[in-house]
Amino acid sequence: MQFKHIVGQDAIKQRLITSVKENRVSHAQLFLGPGGSGSLPLAVAYAQYLSCENRLEDDSCGECASCRKYQKLMHPDLHFSYPFFAKHKEDTAITFIEQWREAFTTNPYLNLDTWRDYLDAENKQANINIAECHQIIKKLSFKPFESAYKILILWLPEYLDKEGNALLKIIEEPQPNTLFILVAQNQDQILNTILSRTQLMKIPPLEMEEIKAHLVQQHNQTEDSAAEIAYLSNGSLTDAISMLQLDNRGYHTQFVQWLRLCFANKGLEVMNFADQIAKMGRENQKNFLRYGISFLRECCLLLSGAGSLVHLPAAELDTAEKMTKVMIVEEAEAIVAELEKAHYHVERNGNPKILFLDVSLQIIKILSFKTIRQERAQYMPN
Repeated sequence: MQFKHIVGQDAIKQRLITSVKENRVSHAQLFLGPGGSGSLPLAVAYAQYLSCENRLEDDSCGECASCRKYQKLMHPDLHFSYPFFAKHKEDTAITFIEQWREAFTTNPYLNLDTWRDYLDAENKQANINIAECHQIIKKLSFKPFESAYKILILWLPEYLDKEGNALLKIIEEPQPNTLFILVAQNQDQILNTILSRTQLMKIPPLEMEEIKAHLVQQHNQTEDSAAEIAYLSNGSLTDAISMLQLDNRGYHTQFVQWLRLCFANKGLEVMNFADQIAKMGRENQKNFLRYGISFLRECCLLLSGAGSLVHLPAAELDTAEKMTKVMIVEEAEAIVAELEKAHYHVERNGNPKILFLDVSLQIIKILSFKTIRQERAQYMPN
């Protein structure tokens, strides 16, 4: 994995490269970023750059013996640890290394759900067990074989339970030229004893334009389709790539149509629309609701006078500006709350027909009967 293959994150890449050039490589680092931001591929590219035999100005060479081994994730000085679903108490990450190599090579932006699909998870909970902690200590007690550094990339240290305290000594006092890179999403779920021993590197979500450009160039999406997916992804390339597998698009047109039917209180047409949405499939339903939530939040920014913060394509911005003439902030916020509840229930396999009909009725109540305006008027001075 080279830096040039990672979407966006130019500032982070430059910071990592500079730390190597200036010999300021911390022995224990925490790459903290939301899912789909590229934290894991950044860690692998950083490790490859450190081990490269012929470093370029802004990347590893990709051609030396070290880089060729890194590209196959088979370098003797590169080690991985990650959550897994142990069938036996002696299982460690090495037990699943072939599946890990296949999963990462297929999609470096994988998440735990994607990783689960490569394993026989059954009903087990993912974790990093005590046997894996002992294996880490054993692997890192030796000097590097070929490269200047022996590197361990520990993906999702949130799944280290109290057994993770067994790693404290080797993290704090490692062998010379031993590097720990922890790749995490939730800082609050990491053991404080481990957190305090690492240097934090915050990885931001990807920019909408970065995801859009990637989808157009690498996945042959049209400008409009890429823009919609990028908008829905909320900075996660993982989510954006998963959306490519879905059949339905045009969430903007559908969502605005839904609001118009609810605003006009067209009961029969609303029922027919709810039936159509119920047939879309669970993932499309979730993305439809996610789009509605994001779109109405942009409307709230417009209503609040913060138009400079709005990031909508031109056609959708025009629609949003028109909607703000017939909607107040409280109504938009109330509809967002209903959509968030619906998203929660869709994730938990609620009956979609009943669910979307109920949400429609709640939106009609908010928009058509102006209940919020009436309630607010009670507290307004005459």
